[in-house]
Amino acid sequence: MVLRRAAVTGDCPKKVAALVDLVNLPTVLREFAGGQSQMSHLSFFLRVWSHIKSNNLQDPTNRNIVNCDDKLKTVLLGRSKVELSELPLLVKMHFPKVPKS
Repeated sequence: MVLRRAAVTGDCPKKVAALVDLVNLPTVLREFAGGQSQMSHLSFFLRVWSHIKSNNLQDPTNRNIVNCDDKLKTVLLGRSKVELSELPLLVKMHFPKVPKS
């Protein structure tokens, strides 16, 4: 809902568009995404988050830390533990910058 409201009101349409526009995924991300060749930044991030939740990868003592399995390590630059605050930045690194116009 927040994305839709920002797009309608015109607060930051270019930033919202960068999150929801389809981009071609690199090979590493395609394997993680189940073979899809195109996906938006936001939908890929949601796929990473659902993988973390479905495989119970959050540290039981500190829920702000994710213990990466082998599949997740390919996306998160080979790191074995990642803080939740770092997660969006690590996913964003795989997506190309949108040129300013």
